[in-house]
Amino acid sequence: MRKTVAIFGIVATVILGAAGQVVAQKSAVRYADQQMDLRNYKHALDIYEKAFDKKPVYETAKKIAETQDILRDYDGSYNWWETTVSYEEADKSDYAHYLRSAQLNDRWEEAVQVLSEKGVNADSVPGVPDLLTLKSKRKVKLEPAEGLNSVGSDFVVSKDSSGNSYFVSDRGGVYSRDMPGLRIDGRNQYFSEEKSDFTDREYFKIYRQDTSGMITEVISNVPNTYNFSDPTFDKRQGVMFYSVTRGIKKVKKHDRITVQPEIYYSKLNEAGELEGFTPVPFNDSISYAVMNPFADEEAGRLYFTSDMPGGMGGTDLYYVSYDQSMSFGMPVNLGPEINTSGNESHAFRKGDKFYFSSTGHSGVGGMDVFQADYSATHFGNVQNMGIPVNSTGDDFAYRITEDGSGKNETYLSSNRKGGMGLDDIYMIQDVYRQFIARVIDCEGIPITDAYMATLRDHANNGNVTTNRTARGSLHAELEPDSDFGITISKPGYFSIADETITTKGFEGDTLRRVYKLVAIPYQLPVYVDIVYYDLDKYQIREDAKPALDKLGEIMNKYPFLDLIVASYTDSRASDAYNITLSNNRAQAVTDYMAQYNIAPGRVRLEWFGEQGLVNDCGDGVPCPELDHQLNRRSELILEAFPDRDVQYEIPESYRAEDFCDTEALFEKIQNELAALPTIYFDFGKSMLRSVYRKELERTAVMLKRLPNLMLTIEGHTDQRGTEDFNQRLSERRAAVVKEYLNQRGIENNRMEEIWFGKSRPIHDCKDLDCTEAMHQLNRRTELRLGRKPYTSIGDQQQ
Repeated sequence: MRKTVAIFGIVATVILGAAGQVVAQKSAVRYADQQMDLRNYKHALDIYEKAFDKKPVYETAKKIAETQDILRDYDGSYNWWETTVSYEEADKSDYAHYLRSAQLNDRWEEAVQVLSEKGVNADSVPGVPDLLTLKSKRKVKLEPAEGLNSVGSDFVVSKDSSGNSYFVSDRGGVYSRDMPGLRIDGRNQYFSEEKSDFTDREYFKIYRQDTSGMITEVISNVPNTYNFSDPTFDKRQGVMFYSVTRGIKKVKKHDRITVQPEIYYSKLNEAGELEGFTPVPFNDSISYAVMNPFADEEAGRLYFTSDMPGGMGGTDLYYVSYDQSMSFGMPVNLGPEINTSGNESHAFRKGDKFYFSSTGHSGVGGMDVFQADYSATHFGNVQNMGIPVNSTGDDFAYRITEDGSGKNETYLSSNRKGGMGLDDIYMIQDVYRQFIARVIDCEGIPITDAYMATLRDHANNGNVTTNRTARGSLHAELEPDSDFGITISKPGYFSIADETITTKGFEGDTLRRVYKLVAIPYQLPVYVDIVYYDLDKYQIREDAKPALDKLGEIMNKYPFLDLIVASYTDSRASDAYNITLSNNRAQAVTDYMAQYNIAPGRVRLEWFGEQGLVNDCGDGVPCPELDHQLNRRSELILEAFPDRDVQYEIPESYRAEDFCDTEALFEKIQNELAALPTIYFDFGKSMLRSVYRKELERTAVMLKRLPNLMLTIEGHTDQRGTEDFNQRLSERRAAVVKEYLNQRGIENNRMEEIWFGKSRPIHDCKDLDCTEAMHQLNRRTELRLGRKPYTSIGDQQQ
């Protein structure tokens, strides 16, 4: 049996007057109606059922169904509403009650079929809420609170400052209705000292479960206490508020009164014992109920439930302000956003959320828990907390408590099916999965300074709150059975995007990720080439077009690359003429790149005239035409991530960690364009052929533009001649290349010479009959670029 008493407090009816007998002429139904007026619902139900057995009529069946609703006996309610709608007199209101009771008992399809046989379409019956719209947005599970429940009613959990739990229970057992009680008059109105006439169970008491799990009864100091319930604490003042229904015996003869619940408070000592007692000043046990206190010590308010005059329904929620001296203000009704024509009770606040129970707002069961937005001056945006917080039964006394260690625990009281007793206490546990991400730099050191993380729940189409610890790790709670994506960004670093986070099928408690934030290597040269011009010309020559074509193709492929064009002239003609000519040569490259749809903004032009000669062919110095040709040039430098104000994304086909060592990007671009040249020599010679001077010019410019790189120069010979001769020859071939680059300003410590003699041929002519062309390929000096071993990513950006 479910009962209103457990939720709203205890209403004990006392009828004092001359003894008398039930008037024989009164019908049983009329007598039961009187008992209903006196709130003796159990007794009234017995009389109605006996009357129906004698004369089964529509009116009595409906009264029984309505009484079962009041008693929250939803199984009985369904059966009697089914009986009620079987009569021809039944109307749409009865059908709505029947369908509602079917929802509460998970018998919807059965009820729809019953009405269909009567020619009633269930969809046309007004006033029946759609339970599918009341699914909770939170993923939670309810577990019975360990050690607190009994076969009776157990509800309302509060904790003191030491983490001890206090709750309400009538676990003393059931008394037989034939058991003698204290007879007040001849109309079978009892005010028993052992039990509640409403439930035929022991009166409610407050129990204490200490941190070791031991349960003891808390004794009320209020004289003649019958029901003792609803503990709540002002921990700062060491005070417990509670509800009491007490016996009132000294009243005038013939008076009939209803004793209502009141609120008291007492000091609480360390042993969990109450010291003294004081009523709140707005109690009036004869006129109205005051019950279900909740002490909001932060706001200095005491919330409570009452049916005092001036309310909006059966019971309303109020608050009253109080101070440290326990002086109370006037009760304030929470208003129409919270209160309805139904019953509201069991207020609770945490942060900017206000929780309460109601039968008046649209709900899942008989009494549901609701959440509202809270501020000191306003309550609003009431939302049903949905299934499974709410059930088809009664759900109330939603509480978030803090144990002695500072951990929050959420409790709910409910008479939902499957419980141990009449009302049970449940713990609400979120079934979130914990998400922990470490954000590190290229050295594996956690990043503790500011970065932005956005975690999105794709299934619920919303952002997930994230928190960062002082050590830089990122924490969040993820809904189960959902997919997520995260982006992590920081100015000057590549953003991270991960769309692989999912809780679908995940059985563990914690998903872990490690993300590496990598600094963007701004203005990083990755490739150098040179194109040459005819004397006094700026038109692009045919021999220059293949190099520019390669650049156009790769710039289309990699939009993070810009082209720097540095143009020069030889020293012949005036400075002004040469400046204009070098400008025209730079512009000619821009015009040529337009055929690849390279925006002009991605080509940066520099022109130097004759200020940048690669040799000593200055004004008036006689030089061969080949030396002058080396000065008539445009140096083409591909620069990655050129704009320091742009937050570049990681290029496609790369990973963030690829840029911890930018050699990966450099090598990729090099491989897609052209490798460094191989220098070939005549038989037995180490003289540098003039044809390779242009190639070495490009190598020199590359090394100047890429100061973090060093060059390995490997000398080789063919296999003819002695080991000693070839070893010395390969040494001279490497040295001549190094000497040329020295003359172009490349420091010795950036070049390493290695000579292999004839030990590493391209073609092994010991076993082959090599042609002269094959011997030529063996007579070479190979150039290889590598990073300085001491260079770090930080050095690059200084």
